[in-house]
Amino acid sequence: MKKRILIILSAVLVFATVLGLCQRLVMPKYTDNPEGALIAEYYAEAGNHDVIFVGDCEVYESIVPAVLWEQYGISSYIRGSAQQLVWHSYYLLEETLRYEVPKAVVFNVLSLKYGTPQSEAYNRMTLDGMKWSKSKVGAIRASMTEGEHAIEYVFPLLRFHSRIGSLTGDDVRYMFRSSTVSDSGYLMQTGIVPQTDFSEGLEQLDYTIEDNAWLYLNKMRTLCEDNGIELILMKAPTNSWMYWWHDEWEQQVVDYADRYGLSYYNFIPECEAIGLDWSTDTYDGGLHLNVYGAEKLTRYFGEILQNEHGLSDRRAESDLCEAWTARIEIYKQRKAERSKA
Repeated sequence: MKKRILIILSAVLVFATVLGLCQRLVMPKYTDNPEGALIAEYYAEAGNHDVIFVGDCEVYESIVPAVLWEQYGISSYIRGSAQQLVWHSYYLLEETLRYEVPKAVVFNVLSLKYGTPQSEAYNRMTLDGMKWSKSKVGAIRASMTEGEHAIEYVFPLLRFHSRIGSLTGDDVRYMFRSSTVSDSGYLMQTGIVPQTDFSEGLEQLDYTIEDNAWLYLNKMRTLCEDNGIELILMKAPTNSWMYWWHDEWEQQVVDYADRYGLSYYNFIPECEAIGLDWSTDTYDGGLHLNVYGAEKLTRYFGEILQNEHGLSDRRAESDLCEAWTARIEIYKQRKAERSKA
């Protein structure tokens, strides 16, 4: 009987191992689309952060943690991902609190304009990188679009088996480990493509922020309150017609912040004070900031975080300083290499 049980257990173990290897092999490696690798990179640096940023591309391309540390001694990380919707942000924050409890959380408000799930491809960029936990299960349930199935997140082989015929050397090379694409969650862009189109965004049929978006912002606010964390709202300064931030949305966010005593910083009207130059500080014609613009915004916001929100200078802490010194060196090397390209 014992021998039979051992044979069965061994067979199960072999099957699970082969299944795991096959799933790692067929899952997208995002070698050509680094946004999909951002979420998974957090775990290597988890812990001892003063502030965690959550949100979409407007945080992971606008805030530079290396600059926050070098200029202000503020330890930070960006848990951002492409088209990260407010329920993604909530569950990522919930998961983050399993690893650390920061003093502040900054949420970029652009995604509030979405009240329903938008895209499986963007869901995958957030959800596949999360480790398994109750938070990931909740995020999957909240995020699935029509036609998606939860079982395909549990067993990605069911979703990506069609990639078997088009696998490349990168799929094998990066099965278990890939090179880091971000600097503490910041995705660097060094290109310069000036903004030339300053037209306003198209009018909307309805500017009402939907109940589902408010629901998860409320959950985020309550989660922060329960853990003694200050929730801060921000709107990145980019305002191309493609991602136009309408006054009607702005007023709803201002009213919400006033109602609950939250600090809200809309950096769009602050572009001149920040020092942004739309001929040099964007890599895609004004949709997003490049590294030169992001560094300017980070220095501006860092002063606010330190002076208005009490995030103290921690550069005297030797262990933390040593870790950040290494990260800053990597950041500067990456910037130098990409600026030459």
